[in-house]
Amino acid sequence: MQNYGRGFSRTGLVRMCKVAEIFDEEICATLSHKLSWSHLLELSFLDDPLKRDFYTQMCIYEKWSVRVLRDKIGGMLFERTAIAKEPENIIRDALQDMSERQELNPELVFKNSYILDFLNLPANYSEKELEDALIAHIEQFILELGDGFAFIERQKRIPIDSTDYHLDLLFFHRKLRRLVAIDLKLRKFLPKDKAQMELYLKWLKLHEMQPGEDTPVGLVLCSEGNTEHIELLMLDETEIRVAQYLTELPSKAWFADKLKRALAIAKMNQRKP
Repeated sequence: MQNYGRGFSRTGLVRMCKVAEIFDEEICATLSHKLSWSHLLELSFLDDPLKRDFYTQMCIYEKWSVRVLRDKIGGMLFERTAIAKEPENIIRDALQDMSERQELNPELVFKNSYILDFLNLPANYSEKELEDALIAHIEQFILELGDGFAFIERQKRIPIDSTDYHLDLLFFHRKLRRLVAIDLKLRKFLPKDKAQMELYLKWLKLHEMQPGEDTPVGLVLCSEGNTEHIELLMLDETEIRVAQYLTELPSKAWFADKLKRALAIAKMNQRKP
């Protein structure tokens, strides 16, 4: 330390060895052009190579600061991202497409659970109170939705024949180049919700989609989760996503258990003829 400076203290050397153990010289040289030493240090503490690759590529793509990276890891973003339940090769392909071709897979955008602990809702809140609270905290809501979301309208009127329907929230995702329809439910997801969202998306495609945009996508936000219903309806093969929202932050074990159950159901359905 006396010869080389403060950075070469015992703690500094331990950190250098940790980064060197995780990232080989070639990878480290490549990443150092895009990420800081502090980024690499944070990433080196992730033992799971797939999870580490996810945070590395997302950090580069969305230009996270070290603080944001730390918050994303602490908030278990990987476990909450919709793609987490897919086989490893699919996740790696999606990350590679994002890194090399700047193509963003929607499964990397949408989550299976959203944390809305900033809403300060009463014990028995209504759907309108939930919507009002989301609008009142729109900046925090967009941060939880993720990078690229832009708010367009609430209670979007959708006139069909002589009936007026109203979509709770309408967003646009700049990187996906898609309208994102969000419907709020104070219950579990039901099969009829799929039909309702399909109706909204077809109307938006016909009347609101602009040249150069991709087809609209829907997100049904429910207060309770029911993974098996969602898997059996094969919503991942449509333009509809379903997620649970939480008004209080659960434990990390809760997220891990939720992902474990989703993986088990997905594998079971893949084995069925």
